[in-house]
Amino acid sequence: MAAGIALAGPRDQWMNAWRRLVFAPFQRPTLAAVALLAIGAKRKIYLAAEFAVVFFGLTFVYDLLARGTNPIPVLLVLGAASAWYLLRTRSFDRRSLWRADALRGQLRSILTLWAVTAVVAVAVVAALLPDQLFAWPSRQPLLWLAVMVFYPLFSVYPQELVFRAFLFERYGPAFGGWTVAASAVAFGFVHIVFGSWVSVVLSAAGGWLFAVRYRRTRSLLVASVEHASYGVLVFTVGLGRFFFHGAVQT
Repeated sequence: MAAGIALAGPRDQWMNAWRRLVFAPFQRPTLAAVALLAIGAKRKIYLAAEFAVVFFGLTFVYDLLARGTNPIPVLLVLGAASAWYLLRTRSFDRRSLWRADALRGQLRSILTLWAVTAVVAVAVVAALLPDQLFAWPSRQPLLWLAVMVFYPLFSVYPQELVFRAFLFERYGPAFGGWTVAASAVAFGFVHIVFGSWVSVVLSAAGGWLFAVRYRRTRSLLVASVEHASYGVLVFTVGLGRFFFHGAVQT
C-alpha cells in the first residue's frame, strides 16, 4: 500500500505538469485577452474624447472668435498637419493619398448621382431663390472661374485629408462601423462657421457620401473628385451664399 501510494504521487505530479504544459497556452491568453480588451476600451474612450475636442471643440472656438474670416489658411495648416501625421503612421497605406486607378471604376456612379442632384438643385433654387440661379457665373464670371480652378486644390483636397484620410486612420479604431457617420457629422458641424443651417445639413449629407466613397475605394483622389463636383455645382447654381465666407449671415 505504502509503495502504491508512493508511486501514485509522482504519477499525479507528472500528469499535472503535463496538463499545465498542454493547456496553459489555451488558458493564459484568456487573461491576456481580458487585459487587452480593457486597454482597447480605454483607448477607444480616449480617441472618442479627442475626436470631440478636435472636430467640435476647436470648431466652436473658431466660430466664436473668427466667424466671417477666410477659413482657407487654417484649412491648409490642418491639411498639412494631417498629411504629416498620415505619412508618419506605419499602418497607413500611402497609396490612399491618390490611388488614381480607383477613379475609373467609380466615375460612372459619381456622374450619375451628380447629374440627378444637379437637376434637383436647379429646380430648388429656381423655385426658392430665383434671383440666385446661376447668379455667380453670370455676374462675377472671373471670380467664379477662379473658384472653379483653385477650390479643388486649396479647399477640397485639404478637407479630404482631414475629414476622410486622417479621421478614418486616427479615429476608425474608436468608431468601427460608425466611422462614416462620425465623418459625416464632423464634416457637417464644421460648416457652422458659415452661419447657416443649410450649409450644415448639405455638408453632412455630402460628408456621408464622400466618406462612403473613401471607405469603398481608399482613394483621396476619388473622394476629392466627387467632393469638387458638388462644390462646383453649389457655387454655380446659386447656393454659394451658404458656403462662401464673405456671405455669412449673422
